[in-house]
Amino acid sequence: MFFTMNDSQYWYEIHGEGKPLVLLHGFTGSSRTWEAFLPEWRKRGSIITIDLPGHGQTRAKNKTMEACCQDLVLLFNHLNLDKVRLLGYSMGGRTAIAFAMNYPEMVEALLLESTSPGLADLDERMQRKRSDDTLATKLEDNGLSWFVLYWENIRLFATQQELPTVIQDRVRNERLNQTEEGLANSLRYMGTGVQPSFWQSLEQFPRPVLLMAGALDQKYCQLMSEMQQLLPNSRMVIVPEAGHAIHVEKPDIFDRIVTGYLKEEYPTP
Repeated sequence: MFFTMNDSQYWYEIHGEGKPLVLLHGFTGSSRTWEAFLPEWRKRGSIITIDLPGHGQTRAKNKTMEACCQDLVLLFNHLNLDKVRLLGYSMGGRTAIAFAMNYPEMVEALLLESTSPGLADLDERMQRKRSDDTLATKLEDNGLSWFVLYWENIRLFATQQELPTVIQDRVRNERLNQTEEGLANSLRYMGTGVQPSFWQSLEQFPRPVLLMAGALDQKYCQLMSEMQQLLPNSRMVIVPEAGHAIHVEKPDIFDRIVTGYLKEEYPTP
């Protein structure tokens, strides 16, 4: 279904009934990211998937992280949701953190996979912004097929080269269903270099947080370990033999971690 506000249209899907769990995909993803988990997860409550700006069927140009979060508030109000549980992967995790820091009263719990609250160092942030701007221009100049080939071969996804071909093809096809304009806009307006840093806000967030990282993704193991030290009500799980995308590389383990955490009703560490 589409939710329209001003000049933007957000695509969202609702699966099942009951307590809502909102799923936010990563860069180059969409609602399709979560398809394998929906049959079981919908039995435990309503699952809401959202295509973030620049992705999937959503049409929302030049959306900053702040503007995206404001739009999510409108969508949740439209759906009569006072509080939500947010599960976000990578870019979707950054979006979930940004939403939680700006609207903590609307968040019941956070489940975060391989993500961060942004870059605390201003120089590093500016360098990342320049890098993302350059990549966005290359994407526009060279086309989507070039970009997908480039993106699937970056170091962050090296562990996925060992996955069965059918899984690699599924991820590739999801990426190929994006648009050059959408991904370029996402890099320019919702990239890590342009979003605010929320490191200083983590200590003030009282809600339960589950942090998940793959043991082979050393960068995000370190980042999320640092997050855990700041978040007062958090638990961290490191998944052996997994890289950045745990839900792709170890879907059964990912499923058990998420459903187990939700069944336990977010125990304190």
